[in-house]
Amino acid sequence: MSKSNSVVSKPKLIPPGILWPFILLTSCFAWWGLANNMTDTLLAAFKKIMSMSDFQTSWIQIAFYGSYFCLALPAALFINRFTYKAGVLLGLGMFVAGALLFYPASYTMNYFHFLGALYILAGGLSILETSANPYIIAMGPENTGTRRLNFAQSFNPIGSILGVFLSKWFILSNLNHASAEERARMGAEQLQQIQAQELNAVMGPYVGVALFLMVLWVLIAFCRMPTASDAGSELNLLPTIGRLLRNRHYVYGVVAQFFYVGAQIGVWSFTIRYVMQELNLNEEEASAYYIAALVLFASFRFICTGLMRFVKPGTLLGILAFLAIGCTLLVMFTSGYLGVYALVGISGCMSLMFPTIYGLAVRGLGDDTKIGGSGLIMAILGGAVITAIQGQVSDWTGSISLAYSVPLACFIIIAFYGTAGYRMDLEQ
Repeated sequence: MSKSNSVVSKPKLIPPGILWPFILLTSCFAWWGLANNMTDTLLAAFKKIMSMSDFQTSWIQIAFYGSYFCLALPAALFINRFTYKAGVLLGLGMFVAGALLFYPASYTMNYFHFLGALYILAGGLSILETSANPYIIAMGPENTGTRRLNFAQSFNPIGSILGVFLSKWFILSNLNHASAEERARMGAEQLQQIQAQELNAVMGPYVGVALFLMVLWVLIAFCRMPTASDAGSELNLLPTIGRLLRNRHYVYGVVAQFFYVGAQIGVWSFTIRYVMQELNLNEEEASAYYIAALVLFASFRFICTGLMRFVKPGTLLGILAFLAIGCTLLVMFTSGYLGVYALVGISGCMSLMFPTIYGLAVRGLGDDTKIGGSGLIMAILGGAVITAIQGQVSDWTGSISLAYSVPLACFIIIAFYGTAGYRMDLEQ
């Protein structure tokens, strides 16, 4: 290649020859988005089915995102021993197993059996994300890695939207309209019959998704995927962790990711409840606004990926974090449609945050990327911790609106990372 050609040529976002593997891997981003948002709607479903408090329903997120935390580092060790592809297959397999366990849980009608199924399912998602996120970055040049990850992550909210539609059609629409007070006055046999029908509706879409994912597992298993991995290379875990802890832009990235995921899950987990309160709607009707939020989230993912050709990712992250702060203040201190529209608007602001924080945090990590990536997936624990805190604030104050002060604090931290934190060490 001549010098002139090397100057004008630009690295391709998706290198030649890997389109089909890229499509298969990118589809996984949609499927874990579906699982995440089906889980969000379970909070509203179980609150009604079993007459629970907001804190009690937050155990769904504690089980789900707690599993993310526990499995991320073992996943990194697994893909270092084997390959990214092996990690993807293991993650998908556990995803399928956890979803299938909803079937026996619907018969035992035990809340903790559902939590166990969710824990296994989410463990699969943790392994899947720990494998797929750095795999996408490694599939091409490093300087297009953040854009490539944003592009792949753009399909995540498409799965999220499908997940909410499945929940709306098959779960929320099949909830009995009896209130908690009416259920408390029912006889044990009548209540059990209603709950059995509702829990059967919860089970259906999870088992259906599991059957479909079996097909995807086979397609990936028999596809020749790019290696893009130093599988089997020696890994000195403690020295690697030591280097990462001394790397400020990475550490701040993990902290920002923790609070981002907490904010996202908190915002979405209580969206249906907030809309029900402000517009006097039932669960099924309120879910339409949740779907609108996810459509905006998906649209802005593609828009932000395009904007990154002209605006630095960190700058864009900071701008949208400040916009999210403004929208959250409107949610807290206004009411009616203005508060609901502001709540929907937060999703547009959040659209680029996860992949951008991830991409900025792993820049320059080199051989430490696998363990570094697992740390960023472990930060998804924020979805459990922050949601539980938000649920407690809601129960203590009796106000869903005031509970959004918790995501507000998270967006302030993200704004710092987008304006200054991601540059630490890199510009020295």
